[in-house]
Amino acid sequence: MESGTWWYAAVAAEAPDSFHGRIRKRMRNGALGAVLLLAVVYAGLVLTATGQRWENTVTAGRVPDGRLSADQVAHWIPYEIAVSTLGLALLLLATVGILRKRYKPTVAALGVAIASTALAELLQRYVLHRPDLVGAPGHLLDGGFPSGHTTLAMSATLGFALVVPHRLRGIAVGVCALWATALGYYTLAAGWHRPADLIGADLLVLAMVCGTVALLARKRRVRPAPRRRAPLRTALVTTPVVLGVLAGLGAGVLLLSRSLGVPLPVDPSIARLAYESGQLLAAGTGLATALLLLALLRHVDFDDTAVQHRRIPEESDVEDEITGPFPVEHDHEIS
Repeated sequence: MESGTWWYAAVAAEAPDSFHGRIRKRMRNGALGAVLLLAVVYAGLVLTATGQRWENTVTAGRVPDGRLSADQVAHWIPYEIAVSTLGLALLLLATVGILRKRYKPTVAALGVAIASTALAELLQRYVLHRPDLVGAPGHLLDGGFPSGHTTLAMSATLGFALVVPHRLRGIAVGVCALWATALGYYTLAAGWHRPADLIGADLLVLAMVCGTVALLARKRRVRPAPRRRAPLRTALVTTPVVLGVLAGLGAGVLLLSRSLGVPLPVDPSIARLAYESGQLLAAGTGLATALLLLALLRHVDFDDTAVQHRRIPEESDVEDEITGPFPVEHDHEIS
């Protein structure tokens, strides 16, 4: 076997090739699962009349939040804030990676953000169209699948998992996930996109990040992280994220069942239930995406140098190295 860091297999508690192969397989499965869920969301909410009716009802139910759109038209401050926070997040991501001298993971994280956003734009413009199956008004047909803003926000969020220290990964990704969820809320409330667009963007980014990590594992740019208990500061961030996932998905599904399949025009109370269910489902999916990536990257760290390794000497080898083929007779002092 190749020579190199002697501690590698000892920390991994398995053969180095097995560790890289296991991580590569895990991330490939994660990417495939995200793509399949993306196809299910697109088929169920975009390509069916029932899904389109529900999303039309969601859009109709955002009337009480119409002031966001009015503010945007009046002076563009909400839009500028949203765009500036995206830029600051990417700048912070690059800064952290450069300061830690994790150049290749940083390039990979920024590459995921750029590639995911470009792919989202291509998909919504040329591939994943939203046909009008229910004769909806023109203003309800705006927005493409998946959302470009949400794609960029989620790619920055998940990108921090590649550049921050392992012990701070939960804090960084958890805080950014809450920020990305808030940005998604604004996107939906302002009428730019529908719930399916946000959910699809989250799944698209998850697939891209998992594929990138699988490539890093193939290039031996990953290594085992120390196994230690999560500190209290991590729990203070991840606990609200977990609660947000449970509350968002649970309450969203409950409200969805009460407002699904109702044609327009509907009672304002039903439309509001649909809008709230869309917000909750989108928020729950975004937070769940961040938690899922953290789970997939558990005990996995990133390095800029390809990890080399050598065989750990067995007990018999150690004895041969110490004693050789012949036993050593110890001198005995005669008194």
